[in-house]
Amino acid sequence: MIPSRRGLILGAGAASLASPVLAQSNDGLILNGRLVQGGFAMGRTWPRAMIFVDGEALTTASADGLFVVGFDRDAPSSVVLEARDRPRTARRTLSIATGDFPSTRINGLPQSTVTPGDPALLARIQREVALKTEGFASRADDDDFRSGFVWPLDSYRVSSRWGSQRVLNGTPARPHYGIDLAAPAGSPIRAPADGLVTFARTGMHFEGGLTLIDHGQGLITAYLHQSRIDVVPNQRIIRGDVIGRVGMSGRATGPHLCWRMKWRDRNCDPSLMVGQSAPETGFFSG
Repeated sequence: MIPSRRGLILGAGAASLASPVLAQSNDGLILNGRLVQGGFAMGRTWPRAMIFVDGEALTTASADGLFVVGFDRDAPSSVVLEARDRPRTARRTLSIATGDFPSTRINGLPQSTVTPGDPALLARIQREVALKTEGFASRADDDDFRSGFVWPLDSYRVSSRWGSQRVLNGTPARPHYGIDLAAPAGSPIRAPADGLVTFARTGMHFEGGLTLIDHGQGLITAYLHQSRIDVVPNQRIIRGDVIGRVGMSGRATGPHLCWRMKWRDRNCDPSLMVGQSAPETGFFSG
């Protein structure tokens, strides 16, 4: 059992991956982070430099030169990251460790949350997908991720690891892109970092009470199964603000918080962000 947010960080990969991976240089690019499937890299480079991942322009560094890049659960073993501030460029080839993703079986769920078939329900699910897609499309021009994250609950038990392959009521499902934190119903959920609320709605079919927070440059965290939501869209929040309460709404068999993270269209493990921060040295100017 993991009694509090100060317990062992469980996520994608072995215990050896719990230490930050650091790559520094004076050529215009400083990186740190967790170079593992589901992990991330935070960096500092020239202010407003374009950031490319495997040749694709995906984000822009902040006015302070900070940026974040996420690695999906199925990220390749090697990723090329490049900062461009014409005519200057800086490039790194990053080795991404393979994650360790167990299989998890969950029974006792309402079948409509596993294999929905009713046309009216399917139409509702599609409407909710469109709403969530809009929330996840936020690209706030901020670097609220710079100071890293803390756990969103004061006390919890990790009941399901991030990235596990799920079998729901005997039916194979997509991987679980959240880390489940079991806690008493009504426990306060606190913002783990500063950010902008991009979605807040109760009664979602799968997620129940759902909140999305943009921490800058498309790094968005999600909070599922809430019994109550205490924020509204477009609200600025700071680390430690209460955003809602633990519940078991939506597809859930007991009270818990499912904590998720996306960087653009890539699913990441939010627990790997805990205790991390962006590089604070080597400011590149002019």
